[in-house]
Amino acid sequence: MSTGTATAAPGRRRPPVRPARILLHTFLVVTALAWLAPLLWAVFAALRPYAETSTKGYVSWPDRLTLDNFTNAFEQSDMTHYFGNTLLIAVPAVLLTLLLSSMVAFYVSRFDFRLNLFLLLVFTAGNLLPQQVIITPLYRLYLLVDLPGITASGKLYDSALGLVLIHVAFQSGFCAFVLSNYMRMLPHELTEAALVDGASVWRMYAQIVLPLCKPAMAALATLLSIWIYNDFFWAIVLISTGENMPITSALNNLSGQYFTDPNLVAAGALLTAIPTLIVYFALQRQFVSGLTLGATKG
Repeated sequence: MSTGTATAAPGRRRPPVRPARILLHTFLVVTALAWLAPLLWAVFAALRPYAETSTKGYVSWPDRLTLDNFTNAFEQSDMTHYFGNTLLIAVPAVLLTLLLSSMVAFYVSRFDFRLNLFLLLVFTAGNLLPQQVIITPLYRLYLLVDLPGITASGKLYDSALGLVLIHVAFQSGFCAFVLSNYMRMLPHELTEAALVDGASVWRMYAQIVLPLCKPAMAALATLLSIWIYNDFFWAIVLISTGENMPITSALNNLSGQYFTDPNLVAAGALLTAIPTLIVYFALQRQFVSGLTLGATKG
């Protein structure tokens, strides 16, 4: 007969840590530190006065840390003006790219025709063309296109419109490819039922398919915002007036002809990175969900 005393169940023994797992975590930690090291070093340099680093060197213990470099970088580079230029370029470019690429993706994913796959390949192939290959003919083309009364320069060259168009042209292929794959995952019964009810093609696109693509659109909007914001190549090629340059060129205002303060430049570079961080954190949940689409079922 039982004595009524309860004996504690033996606790589960934790499995031994395998050497392969230790090596994996060591590799991940070292890789993370390698990626963070330049950023942390830039923050460290930006917080130190140039007089101190010129005397003691950058590999030294700081006497004091200050935010003066950030204030001076913001004022000397006139970042407010260049932030406005960047918004004037990035916002229309992102919206136009998503709009046009979603239209192409809807057409090639919901309708069957002979050139369906070929049309998608044409859009995607534009991303495979190196930008440096077309720089000369594109530069001459921008000089030939006259837009009197539309742009300040009177031409497509040296205008925000020119940068918007080139970003839309180069980014639409990738976005159309991603959105078309996502739209193929949507049940065809949705659009078929709408078609039976008399819905037009535009209504199927705008009111049925497009709202279901919000996760993918948010992920692409995050990527496009970062890519277009960080562009420096096309701004240098297609913009000649300094006041029309985007924010990436504002750092040039911190470099003198005979002297450059690396601490000031580091502070300016960190300031220019803040908007991209804001966009990422604002759309972080949608960005992650958009990237993991199709990873699991159910």
